[in-house]
Amino acid sequence: MHRPDLEIPIVPIFRSTAQQFRDIPFGISNSSAVLSHYNVTRNSICLFRLVDNEQLHLDAEDIENLDASKLSRFIQMHSLRWVTEYSPLIAAGLFNTMVQTHLLLIMNKTSPEYEKSLQQYREAAKLFQGQILFVLVDSGKGGNRKVISYFQLKESQLPALAIYESVNDKWDTLPITEVTVEKVQGFCDGFLKGTLLRDHDVEGDAEARKEEL
Repeated sequence: MHRPDLEIPIVPIFRSTAQQFRDIPFGISNSSAVLSHYNVTRNSICLFRLVDNEQLHLDAEDIENLDASKLSRFIQMHSLRWVTEYSPLIAAGLFNTMVQTHLLLIMNKTSPEYEKSLQQYREAAKLFQGQILFVLVDSGKGGNRKVISYFQLKESQLPALAIYESVNDKWDTLPITEVTVEKVQGFCDGFLKGTLLRDHDVEGDAEARKEEL
């Protein structure tokens, strides 16, 4: 966040919001050197994302009417991590990112293998920074059944990887018993090279199916 006057009403809101997102670094600065380094030319709240190197802004006119709930929503929708857990709230942010290829790990978070799998999945995500957005879908949540259905997967095929290219609505899946960096990397490389890419005859156009997610 940048603002010359650090006593304005948004500052305590910004500080209190920071307490809700312990895994996201927050900072406030009015240093000209810092502003120049990040190419910030006016009062704004900036969100920096590692996954696609994008810098998002809430500028002066937005800050004017900002409250805690609006700021929290902005962060929730747009603060994509190496692995972002899917939820209806985050869906819009996923489709608005610069990264058009999304990889989903569809897995029940209560599984004994979950923690180890997530660690491997996160390490693989770092290999595809700016190329593929890594998403976790908890198959144990009833609200996520639409996602599983979208990729034509059965419960017996889970856990599974599902990769999706939003530009032309291409996708593929891979049921996987063990999540390793090597397996995830191989699946992603194959899709990016086109060797796994195939059309799926699913009723409805791409935009309609995005809304389902």
